[in-house]
Amino acid sequence: MLSVVVPCFNEEEGIQECYRRLIAVLDALPEPFELVFVNDGSWDSTYPQLLAIQHSDPRVVLVELSRNFGHQKAVSAGLDVALGDCVVIIDADLQDPPEVILKMYEIWKQGVEVIYGVRETRAGESTFKLWTAKIFYHLINRLADVDVPLDTGDFRLIDRRVVNVMVQMPERHRLLRAMCSWVGFRQVGIKYERAQRFAGSTKYPLKKMVNLAMDGILSFSTLPLRLLTIVGGATAALSLLGTFYALYVRLFTHRWVQGWATLFIAILFLSGLQIVSVGIIGEYVGRIYTEAKQRPLYVVREVVRSTPRVTSIEPGRLRKEG
Repeated sequence: MLSVVVPCFNEEEGIQECYRRLIAVLDALPEPFELVFVNDGSWDSTYPQLLAIQHSDPRVVLVELSRNFGHQKAVSAGLDVALGDCVVIIDADLQDPPEVILKMYEIWKQGVEVIYGVRETRAGESTFKLWTAKIFYHLINRLADVDVPLDTGDFRLIDRRVVNVMVQMPERHRLLRAMCSWVGFRQVGIKYERAQRFAGSTKYPLKKMVNLAMDGILSFSTLPLRLLTIVGGATAALSLLGTFYALYVRLFTHRWVQGWATLFIAILFLSGLQIVSVGIIGEYVGRIYTEAKQRPLYVVREVVRSTPRVTSIEPGRLRKEG
């Protein structure tokens, strides 16, 4: 069986079209399927519409979270609930065309465990968004311990074996595309043209994009801390040279009163370096604090499923994580 996980947050204007296009594609498959819609705390009419869809179509599973937990955690909730032998992750905004799922499915049947979408074109996105996206992927590939393919998102088909590993990964600050790369297995990309949003507005403004980038870099790399050690060592070496220079001027020349400008600049430089260092260390400590609390990733208000089945999820997992 194929499962399709669709996180939804305030998608009232496009959720019906999303369902229609997904069903049109999935009906062409010979195997059964399920549509797992995850309502991530929407405050518009998204949930009533999804509930009506579920009542009319037993192949639809509705997961309602107790509040808005964010896109990555909503997808994680869908992965926990999905029962398929392979799972597709796709957003409800229809920027990623559902028709590509058929191509992904054919490649999966050939034995490939992960098929991710590569955005060949990105219609309707500003130059600033495209520029910052390129910077993000180059940064995470330079700094992190995993290689995330360029111009990819969460739109992908993943095998059940990969899903089982990902749902066991406990971190709270999640970047699923990087987690999927870390897991390994056989992975290939498939190019497609990304469309404009069918309706509504983006759920990833600049602030959320920055937070997502921080999660990706700090969750998969300790390089920033290593850079602090290198910079600290270089600063200590310069300070030692400055000490020798100050002693030389004081003992062997009569110009030892001078140099206030150099001292002023050195104090500013060291103070700024210390503040930045404490900030970077604080980011890691904050993540350690979040992980140590062991709170669930999300809280489920209800799961509406027409046909209960024995799941492959380990007993107690859903109760433990919401």
